[in-house]
Amino acid sequence: MDVPGPILELGLGNGRTYDHLRELFPDREIFVFDRRVAAHPDCIPDDTHMIVGDIVQTLQSAEERIGGKAALAHCDIGTGEKKKNAELISTIAPLVDALMLPGGIVCSDQEYSVAGWIPQPLPLGVSPGRYFINRLER
Repeated sequence: MDVPGPILELGLGNGRTYDHLRELFPDREIFVFDRRVAAHPDCIPDDTHMIVGDIVQTLQSAEERIGGKAALAHCDIGTGEKKKNAELISTIAPLVDALMLPGGIVCSDQEYSVAGWIPQPLPLGVSPGRYFINRLER
């Protein structure tokens, strides 16, 4: 990744993606957001990098804590209910956008509609609509 900066993981879940991000980006700080921690102990960040609470509130106050804007965000915070997912994404989309650097990448399991986010090609084997990758062009 050619954009410097920390990484945001929205939704720790069982910690599998966080663990992959640590392997892929060992020299980057990774800040994780979730409403509660339920991951395997080996896949939980330290207290500085684990941000627990309501995602809207924690994203609103995150920039100072993460020390600036982020290069990459991985967003996996769906509720399993289409209507609730759409409401949540429309609420947090501008918050995520405000935390990202120009040229940064947002990967998500939900489709975000944000001005200046340019859809990127999906990796081979990933069906359209299953996953979304956007680069921020500002």
